[in-house]
Amino acid sequence: MPVASPGSVAAPSMAPAPAARQGRAPAGVDRGALVARFEGVPATQWGTHLPGVVTHVSAGGPGRPLALTFDGCGGPAGSGVDHALLDLLERERIPATLFLNRRWIDAHPDLVRDLAAHPLFEVENHGSRHLPLSVHGRSAYGIDGTGSSAEVVDEVLDNHERIRTLTGREPHWFRAGTAHYDEVAVDIVGEIGVRIAGFAVNGDGGATFGAGQVRASLLGAESGAIVLLHLNHPQGGTAEGLEAALPELRASGTHFVLLEQGRD
Repeated sequence: MPVASPGSVAAPSMAPAPAARQGRAPAGVDRGALVARFEGVPATQWGTHLPGVVTHVSAGGPGRPLALTFDGCGGPAGSGVDHALLDLLERERIPATLFLNRRWIDAHPDLVRDLAAHPLFEVENHGSRHLPLSVHGRSAYGIDGTGSSAEVVDEVLDNHERIRTLTGREPHWFRAGTAHYDEVAVDIVGEIGVRIAGFAVNGDGGATFGAGQVRASLLGAESGAIVLLHLNHPQGGTAEGLEAALPELRASGTHFVLLEQGRD
């Protein structure tokens, strides 16, 4: 199914499999019980690479796997669509995991349905309000995070349910806005039954890199790395940088995998 666009239609860190992999559906989570269980639990850690945050994939077979992930962050300055990037992924048959925030989804519901139905892509959860995930309101890049266990649960589940309702597919992965967490928030996400996708390579610097920087980031990625990029800033260098890196990546034996293909 073509994607519509103007003019065209460290050592690997792997989190343990959560309960959803053993038959527990996130749709069956008791929000009230989950909030109560974690209310008042203190958090002391903060960052992007906490235990339980997956930064690498483990894909069998020959070659060098990379997991390309693209965030659609939404909001007044973040609801654009990089159609050149989507066209490149489709033209070059590159599988990619797309982390979509509810604001971006609400701006592009028809496109999200198309992306979710496309065999190259998996649509995953980038939160409801694009907030850092904290039980104490910790901030990152000037963005205040969630401030309680209840807000953590809402940030994850509200958009989870939006994706399921819109696409008919259950998200299996979550990435917070800014990709920052405290350890209590990480535990809450695990209890919901989804995995947290971190990153080993910040591929486009929050959509601020030029094409040359994106190319260098991709070429420097180690085998199994989860690469964080963006699909909501068409003025950035993400598409051009990826296209420039492709010949060398493929010559080196790189193949691209979805997160679900590369999970343990």
